[in-house]
Amino acid sequence: MTRHALAFVVVALASIDASCAVGPRYTPPHVAAPAAWHEAPAAAISDADRASLERWWTTFHDTQLDDLVARAIDGNLDLKIAAARVREARAARGIAESAALPQADATGQYSRARRSNAVPPFTAIAGGSSPFGSRTQNVFEAGFDAGWEIDIFGGVRHDVEAATAQVQAAEEGRRDVLVTLLADVARNYAELRGAQRQLDILGATVESQRESLAIAKARFEAGLGTALDVERADGLLDTTMSRQPELERTAKHAIYRLGVLIGQEPASLAAMLEPPRPIPPQPPLPVTLPSELLSRRPDLRRAERDVAAATARIGVARADLFPRFSITGTFGRRSEDAGDLGSGASQFWFFGPGVRWPILSGGRIRANIRVQDARQEQAVRQYEKTMLTAVEEVEDALLSQSRETRRVDVLRASVSANRRALDLATERYTSGLENFLSVLDAQRALYAAEDGLAQSETIAMVSAIAVYKALGGGWTMEPVPPM
Repeated sequence: MTRHALAFVVVALASIDASCAVGPRYTPPHVAAPAAWHEAPAAAISDADRASLERWWTTFHDTQLDDLVARAIDGNLDLKIAAARVREARAARGIAESAALPQADATGQYSRARRSNAVPPFTAIAGGSSPFGSRTQNVFEAGFDAGWEIDIFGGVRHDVEAATAQVQAAEEGRRDVLVTLLADVARNYAELRGAQRQLDILGATVESQRESLAIAKARFEAGLGTALDVERADGLLDTTMSRQPELERTAKHAIYRLGVLIGQEPASLAAMLEPPRPIPPQPPLPVTLPSELLSRRPDLRRAERDVAAATARIGVARADLFPRFSITGTFGRRSEDAGDLGSGASQFWFFGPGVRWPILSGGRIRANIRVQDARQEQAVRQYEKTMLTAVEEVEDALLSQSRETRRVDVLRASVSANRRALDLATERYTSGLENFLSVLDAQRALYAAEDGLAQSETIAMVSAIAVYKALGGGWTMEPVPPM
């Protein structure tokens, strides 16, 4: 083929319009979101408050929680695994992109062979010589092999498109890991402070019940009380103290979990977190519109990118129905003597365009297209399910938080009433106007109310954290650096 013919083939194949690419054009799936939250609070908040979603944990105004979040973002192993997945996806995209570029290999080899003179046409002549030269031959060869498959029907382009979508999905997956991590850190911190608050209440209640037991014993010894009063007081004290191991276990478990979440050994935070601190107060919650979930929740964004990747792979599969055009060539030098490789006489080359078109494949190509169609449908349905699940999570979180906030208010009133009742019962008992059972009942009711209030305050904080997580708060982070 002449140089002009070569140029014509290259230009003709490379300039074919991109409209030859086969496969569906991607359109993002649409899922209708509700106009408003059913469980949204009546009072709306400002856009400035909505912006706090990105750093929602700071609205609790707890410096230790802020420190734990910062350390978790820096050291959490799940985040590091997710970052490695992003780098893996980027590398896979590089592999896909390389298929669109010319490929070249440098080659070189040496061989030594001995041929037989007993087989025609190498029969020896008189004198033992051969007209074909020496029976032993050395061959030195060096050169280049090159090839370029021209992506006329878009198989490679669709493959790159799918790989790019997978990179974006991996990035959203990393953000999703971050959203979950932030919620886990805050939830375990809330459970720790809640357990510590319950331990404080337990300690105060035990002291109060010990005082009551001492009074019952003193009155019994003075002949003013009964042995039954003493045994009841002693039994109530033992029952109350039995709660301590369980609460200590809950607190320790939260400390150990927080240690792992920041990427350290479980007991690494014990000295920092064992001193009790109050449960952080409840902040006002930002409630965005349901339509904003698409831009805020990384799991939704990742599901949409999975649909894009699955759609692109349909194009990859359909491109196999059409011919593949390529240009291949070889250039090199071959000689029996290594010193002759630089001479023009040792030069050889080959060049030529080629085409490969699968005519019979046993139905494999069309079956693969159906496979990719089904996978794309699965991705679309998964996206729809993820959207519905996201709406459900927000509604559930808003429901739990609003109802628990109301329960906190009721329990606070209950604690005040039961505290007054205990004071009255104790005063009447010491005055001989009431039996000791009233004191014990009042103590039991006060402890139950105070313990229930501590649990409810913890649940309210956990519910608020769930709202932030369901709204996709806190996923803004630095991009993964290149390898």
